Amino acid sequence: MKSSLTVATAAVAAVALLAVSGPTLAAAAKNTNSEKVATILKPAQDALKAKNYSVAMAKIHEAEAVSDKTPFDQFTIADFGCNASAGSGNYAEAAKYCEAKLNSSFVNEAEVPALTRALISINSQLKNYDKTIELGNKAIKGGFANDEIKNVVAQSYYLKGDWKGTLSAENALVDDELKEGHAPKEQQLGLILNSCLKLDDEACQEKALEKYVQYYPKPEYWAFLLAHVRQSSTGDSNNLQILRLMADTDSLKDPGDWNEAAQLAVDAGSPGEAQRILEKGFAANVFTDQRSKDRNTRLLESVKKAAVADQASLAKGEADANAAATGQKNAAVGLAYFGYGQYDKAVDQLQKGLTKGGLKNTADTKLLLGIAQFRAGHKDDALKTFKTVKDDQNKPLERLAYLWTLHVRSAAS
Repeated sequence: MKSSLTVATAAVAAVALLAVSGPTLAAAAKNTNSEKVATILKPAQDALKAKNYSVAMAKIHEAEAVSDKTPFDQFTIADFGCNASAGSGNYAEAAKYCEAKLNSSFVNEAEVPALTRALISINSQLKNYDKTIELGNKAIKGGFANDEIKNVVAQSYYLKGDWKGTLSAENALVDDELKEGHAPKEQQLGLILNSCLKLDDEACQEKALEKYVQYYPKPEYWAFLLAHVRQSSTGDSNNLQILRLMADTDSLKDPGDWNEAAQLAVDAGSPGEAQRILEKGFAANVFTDQRSKDRNTRLLESVKKAAVADQASLAKGEADANAAATGQKNAAVGLAYFGYGQYDKAVDQLQKGLTKGGLKNTADTKLLLGIAQFRAGHKDDALKTFKTVKDDQNKPLERLAYLWTLHVRSAAS
């Protein structure tokens, strides 16, 4: 008895089964078909060679009806039925016959990997997700599951509504991709994120979105992620830092957010940053309705006047800050320079402030320093600074520092 099957799967629902060599009737001493079954199946064998699957199936069904079949007769019928039903595209029957062949003690061990992969594809086509998963995990444990099979198994978990199973399978696939030095596929991350959404697991969603912005840093992914971060963050300082990252990742879209970013910059003592935010918003045609235009035009005029006065006193402010015993004034001057886009000067003052100490919010100052270094073109320094943002009392800033790290690395690649 000698036959083999191979399978080609181009997608989850695409199955192509090819019989490399048709099944043959056996007459060896150990594996012998009964005369009655052999007589019935001989025409089936000829029909299979001619790809006349309907004639072959009729004979296979006739052999199945024989009452006194031997175990090897049953295996031979399964073998013939597997080939004939697969060849004719009757996957429901193929699933039955091919599994019977796979489970037989007579199956050639060399055929098991290809036959298992074929059954995985057949059951996936039939939407028999439990069986697809069962056979897929058998192939994975046996070490003969290719990437396509692993994807089919992971998708089967999702299609049957097993969100935890999906996460386990897809995360394993992503880990494999990363170990091989490849970026995870966007579709894999999509199944992970959707499973997190189905489970209503916020931490899971944010972790999935982090992978998205790390490997596919699109503005819409950043917007989704930072919306999550904003929901769990409190305080004007934190919100301004979130809005800065949104602006830098082109995910700041809502006119109200642009206005809020400008207002928070003013409140923080950075009219120059407020001016730059509003001017960028107007240039991007963010403020579309007349009321919004008028409101933000008035705000822009106000911050421009404040920026002129602020810049006029900046040199004296820097001198006073440098002479001060603590670093809070240096941090304030650094913020001012940051707002006017003078990032190297901002870096110098923020570093002096951190060195002196006595700051109101060290984590916020470190985060601002990293952003200033990045915008000044010192990416390696920025990455080092972001790693130092640690504060048990202000975890959102520590989290933002990590997200800035992802942004800087994607911008550098």
